[in-house]
Amino acid sequence: MPEEVKKDEPKKKGILGKLKEAADDKEEQIAILSTFVRLGILVWSGGILTLAYIKLPPALGIPEQKLDPTFIASVFTGVLATFGVQAAKKAGENGNGGGGISKADMERLIAAAAQTAPAQTIRIEQAPVQITQAPPKSDESYKM
Repeated sequence: MPEEVKKDEPKKKGILGKLKEAADDKEEQIAILSTFVRLGILVWSGGILTLAYIKLPPALGIPEQKLDPTFIASVFTGVLATFGVQAAKKAGENGNGGGGISKADMERLIAAAAQTAPAQTIRIEQAPVQITQAPPKSDESYKM
């Protein structure tokens, strides 16, 4: 009878083992861990918000909780913002139709401001800038 040669089968690794192999760098491991923590907080706050707005049947035995969901909603939106998701504003909010300010409106506002309080606006797009005062001219330069 021929002897069977057993191959060393690699052990199946779980999710954490695969992540550890894929991310040998400590910074990558911390980034992955922080993502999981943020996801956990997102799921928790979403669950609490959901429970705040639905009424559970009394057969479940869970008493109804009266809570103000403001803090939980701010945590929820804050965590969503870390993932790059931002809440859209409603169409009538802030009185501008939700679409921002138009170019014509901006030009009208600039013209009105220029008539009431003339001023000069300087926009600097490159830093660093140093503003110094020029030395005063001598009195001799004014003589003719």
